[in-house]
Amino acid sequence: MEKGLMHVYYGDGKGKTTAAAGLALRAAAAGEKVIFAQFMKGGGSGEAEALSHMEDVTVLKSEKQFPFYEQMTDSQKKELRSIHNAILEELAARIEAEECGLAVLDEITYPCNWGLIDQEKLQTLLKNAKGRTEMVCTGRDPADFLLEQADYITEMKCIRHPFEKGVAAREGVEY
Repeated sequence: MEKGLMHVYYGDGKGKTTAAAGLALRAAAAGEKVIFAQFMKGGGSGEAEALSHMEDVTVLKSEKQFPFYEQMTDSQKKELRSIHNAILEELAARIEAEECGLAVLDEITYPCNWGLIDQEKLQTLLKNAKGRTEMVCTGRDPADFLLEQADYITEMKCIRHPFEKGVAAREGVEY
């Protein structure tokens, strides 16, 4: 089996993180060490919470909750960029040490597009993981370099969503 392929799950539809978490669950059940790294998400996430209880899964994320990007101050953006880069550095070190068979970079497209991560570090990480660690990147509007490097590309397209009728996000379903 070829190792270290890259997946991109993107689009405006629901299910990108859920699909990535499902693959993480599958990989952990097959004996792989998994890192589930969340970007732009502080606080609680159902997938991350469940995965954090599994022996071979490590969850990396900000412990601090930040406002939506549009509401962040320049200081908050700088702080979050630093947190995101630290997550990348830890992930890179674990890949180098061969401590990771699958890495999920959940919501990575947002910091990539908004300057909240060092794109050069991200590109180096993805290049170094090729052939060693299966990588999954999720979010909307992926940068061209993510799509160019991807072996799997899955677009989630929203056809209908209860939010359009005023139904708020529900714990256990949307988060």
